[in-house]
Amino acid sequence: MAEKILIVDDDIDSLKLIGLMLQRHGYEVVAANAGEQAIARAASELPDLIILDVMMPDMDGYEVTQRLRDDASTRDIPIIMFTAKTLIDDKVKAFELGADDYLTKPTHPAELASRVKAILARNPHKEAEKASTTRAVGVIGVKGGVGTSTVAANLAAALMQAGEEPVLADFCLGYGTLGLYLGNTKAASMASLLSKQPAELNERTVEDQLTRHSSGLKMLLSSTRPKESLLHYAPETAAELVKTLKKLSTSVILDLGSQYNPAIGRVARSLDQLLVIVEPNRVALSMARELFQSLEADGLDRAKLSVAVVNRTQSSMQTPWQEIEQALAQEIKAIISAAPDLAYQSLEAGIPIVLFRPNSIAASQLMKLAEDFRVQMNAD
Repeated sequence: MAEKILIVDDDIDSLKLIGLMLQRHGYEVVAANAGEQAIARAASELPDLIILDVMMPDMDGYEVTQRLRDDASTRDIPIIMFTAKTLIDDKVKAFELGADDYLTKPTHPAELASRVKAILARNPHKEAEKASTTRAVGVIGVKGGVGTSTVAANLAAALMQAGEEPVLADFCLGYGTLGLYLGNTKAASMASLLSKQPAELNERTVEDQLTRHSSGLKMLLSSTRPKESLLHYAPETAAELVKTLKKLSTSVILDLGSQYNPAIGRVARSLDQLLVIVEPNRVALSMARELFQSLEADGLDRAKLSVAVVNRTQSSMQTPWQEIEQALAQEIKAIISAAPDLAYQSLEAGIPIVLFRPNSIAASQLMKLAEDFRVQMNAD
């Protein structure tokens, strides 16, 4: 169902212009051209958002906002104040009365559309609905160098290409190669958030630390500063961070590295799926069995576990996939072919393989893995 927006402005031309623009973005639009009418329409229509002009003849936007906030039925409806007034005191007054955003006329249609989308995304009712459907997938390697970060980045990029709005989060404090892989050399946002108490985490504090890749992918990154690897953060903080990330996206992909500890174990239990990355050799399989035992001992449901085999080199001297499944007593979810040259080129470009060379065999396998998770998420 289309989200409903109430536009309030005594200028009929503005009503028509804004209304037409919002309808083109798929919103249902209702209108009012005076303050009393706006209050009545808000109570009867209960819109998802109100765009409210400040300067109106019968009742200004400030009084309208005050009365809407005093009414229990309209108290939680987000309001964007829209006015030609440019004084900072006017903006402060709007926020003090309960406005969620403030735009000065004239405003470019693209900016208005962006603000509308952002406010609707923060609607607490929408957030609760989104959090109930968002799925978090962790990616953990049985040892370093098996391609954990590469798989995590490509999973997130593939989900974005499929129409999701994922967040890619790097939990490898002090070993944040994910940011380097994606061309970001100044990441420290993960450490900043994990240093907080659980109660200090909310959508605003977490969203402020997100950065974007050139492709548009949202990321929460760790740095490669060695001192950050010494940070001892509360497992409850990590779990609360995952919970908050799920409110900000349609899917969350976590790079958990290969360092297993109580905090990572707590994160793993809060996930919907945990993908374990192995290489097709005896050492990696032995380490995978040990990891499985630790995860299960910490209370992780075995049904949440899945395995992906990443071939780092092209060789006939590798363990066949049937033997891997038998050794781990676990079905293999994906096998990623060796593509060292492509992996190097993708790394140098700072672009995930599925975006850099989408027609390659490795990209197809990674996209298939992402699609399998997507189908599973939608089915759950």
